[in-house]
Amino acid sequence: MSVVSTRPEIIKMAPVMREIEKRGIEHVFVATGQHYDFLLFEKIINDLELKPPDYNLEIGSGTPGLHIGLGMLMVERVIEKEKPDIVLAQGDTDSVLAAALAAHKNHYVFGHVEAGLRNYDFWMPEESNRRLADHISNYLFAPTKLSKENLLKENIPEERIFVTGNTVVDAVIQNLPIAERKSKIMDKIPFNAKDYILITYHRAENTTKDRLEKFIEILKRLSKEGHNMIYPMHPRTKNLLRIYGLSDNMEEIENLFLTEPLGYLDFLVLMKNAKVILTDSGGLQEEGNVLKVPVLVMRNSTERPEALGKGCELVDMNIEKILNLVNNPPEVNGTPFGDGKAAERILSIISG
Repeated sequence: MSVVSTRPEIIKMAPVMREIEKRGIEHVFVATGQHYDFLLFEKIINDLELKPPDYNLEIGSGTPGLHIGLGMLMVERVIEKEKPDIVLAQGDTDSVLAAALAAHKNHYVFGHVEAGLRNYDFWMPEESNRRLADHISNYLFAPTKLSKENLLKENIPEERIFVTGNTVVDAVIQNLPIAERKSKIMDKIPFNAKDYILITYHRAENTTKDRLEKFIEILKRLSKEGHNMIYPMHPRTKNLLRIYGLSDNMEEIENLFLTEPLGYLDFLVLMKNAKVILTDSGGLQEEGNVLKVPVLVMRNSTERPEALGKGCELVDMNIEKILNLVNNPPEVNGTPFGDGKAAERILSIISG
């Protein structure tokens, strides 16, 4: 049984689901509904030609207590009904922790895909989610040797830990040909390939009023320097800009092409053709690396330190550092995230 809640999770679990299907293994697909926007979740299932979820729990937006408490209760009901041999979840959302707790408390086996990521910033809800999930997992699928070392330092038994590579590499390799065949996004934007910065910005800790004001200031400076920008705006950011009275400031910025949230295939093409990615995302640090596109991370810490110095740099909200690195992008020199066979290893370990 796979429990998935967000767009990044479905991207990274898709190779695992495909491998399950390839091996003829019975599989129950559960969507928690934590990402309730069609463009952010359901469209990607269609784009990637995956089967629809067997269960959609429709939890929707809410507080961490709602996501974890209600998610645990509803996943528990599905587990008791389906009685899976193993429950799988990927990443560090509230839904991942809910799935881990539901399996653990009911004595079912739980496997954590992408285990062992750490940034030691306990203000980030993801840090506590992934730590707690790791410590109650039966199988910990660590993407890198560093992730395994993080787990061993926390006294997690080595026999539970397996270095598999990151399924994001599998996903990019599998999905880029589909994206380049299906996507027409480059016909819709006013910039040429390698002539724009691709931007994402949505994390809860980054969408306070003062951080959003700083973000707008950064975009204005980039515009003044003549840089073209594409920004598919997350619903959370769009809503908070409106609440804080900052929407007009965003729309007045020249050279900024604002779009609604894009489907994964369109976004993958935009990533491949960007000259730089400016983001606060975790997964884009990996995807940019695989696509050989420099990534500037608007945070002061990362749970993917393996990418630092390999085309990925932490810039927080430092305008001068951002401008310097946009004008002189770091070189992407290799990927630390694996060879694109992580899903095969995960299924072989489970089946072995």
